[in-house]
Amino acid sequence: MELKKLPYDLSVCKVRELCPEILADEFFFIAKTDEELSLVCRTEHVPLRTEAREDGWKAFRIQGVLDFSLIGILAPIAAVLADRQIGIFAVSTYNTDYILVKKESFDKACDALLHAGYSVI
Repeated sequence: MELKKLPYDLSVCKVRELCPEILADEFFFIAKTDEELSLVCRTEHVPLRTEAREDGWKAFRIQGVLDFSLIGILAPIAAVLADRQIGIFAVSTYNTDYILVKKESFDKACDALLHAGYSVI
């Protein structure tokens, strides 16, 4: 399986509302529940007004389009990183999954995934 390193520094935020400018960005995730509105975006595009934010994330994208019938894609990746004491924040789209790790652990995560047989580009 091939994982692509994304070039962005990312932030995970809790916001009250979305600014329209974020919708023009090339990379962001939005999640809304009855309890919160969360945003993952490039750090340089974090809205000025956030309730909370966690900076310092980097991401891998699982390359290709993953069929919904595939089982156990994220679990082995999470296990490899957990064995190295690397926490993750995972998000998914219709096509694929993204694994975020803290910036200071990113090189260690790359090494662990390469050692486990993943291709990291």
